[in-house]
Amino acid sequence: MVCAMRKAIFSILFVVVLLAVAIIAETQQPGKISRIGYLSGAKSDGQSARRETFRQGLRELGYVEEKNIVIEYRSAEGKLDRLPALAAELVRLKVDIIVTAGASATRPAKEATSTIPIVMTGDSDPVGSGIIASLARPGGNITGLSTLAPELSGKRLELLKEIVPSLSRVAVLGTSTQPGNAQGLKEIELAAKAFGVKVQYLDVLSPKDIETAFRAATKERADAMILVGSGVINSQRDQIADRALKSRLPAISGGRQDVEAGGLIFYGVNGNDLDRRAATYVDKILKGAKPGDLPVEQPKKFELIINLKAAKQIGLAIPANVLVRADKVIK
Repeated sequence: MVCAMRKAIFSILFVVVLLAVAIIAETQQPGKISRIGYLSGAKSDGQSARRETFRQGLRELGYVEEKNIVIEYRSAEGKLDRLPALAAELVRLKVDIIVTAGASATRPAKEATSTIPIVMTGDSDPVGSGIIASLARPGGNITGLSTLAPELSGKRLELLKEIVPSLSRVAVLGTSTQPGNAQGLKEIELAAKAFGVKVQYLDVLSPKDIETAFRAATKERADAMILVGSGVINSQRDQIADRALKSRLPAISGGRQDVEAGGLIFYGVNGNDLDRRAATYVDKILKGAKPGDLPVEQPKKFELIINLKAAKQIGLAIPANVLVRADKVIK
């Protein structure tokens, strides 16, 4: 009887030890390392700030590169026709999520996969361009952040009108094939009508169209210019800024990097805020949320940057009441 009890106790202790060893072994195993693809059409040297803000957002949520997360960066370096191949490469790597830096990268990612979650960080009109079903219920495998803010067009024209009181004709530099371009142009035209300003649209489909566009703006005596961001235009920031200065055209843009490249005025969405918020989408999806159930958020923070160096080069005096509203002044 005693012998049988000893055997039973020994068996129980043996099982307990085996369970303890299994639990210890399991806790000692390294956790899963999630792989994130980051797809961009712009040049890498102009993306460093965006990437760092995104990484900072991830760090704040407990993600450390090479420890529990790996980021695979792929950039088309301004050659947008490379984006489909780069998106396909990320799919072959079996990344857990693809983050797209702008509309030009989102569509190739969407065409490359219908299963891998996609977090967009700057699409101006994702519903109108057919990327998602609605902002509230995007459906499918895409969610993220939109730069959709119709009031921006009116605000940019208002700023131009303040610094160029005689403004009667504005040239709009855009790319007709860019998702959201049609919506952006429509908003500009509505705002221009309210201000009594005529709009001259200049289509830039490739870098070689830039010189032609500026000659057309000069010929039609445009008083100022609005830049509508696109993959082509963003990849030629330096050339456009230089050409605007030589043409003595006050130009306003919705891309912060345009003014940092020598442009006159930036007024638009705070991109750093979007990139930081993109990290929260990555976190939610990695924890099991379905992208199609996560509402697409619109911009919350905006900023105004004025380049006084550019203003001086074209002989333009920026009114004090405009300067005082600037978040940053480049001198």
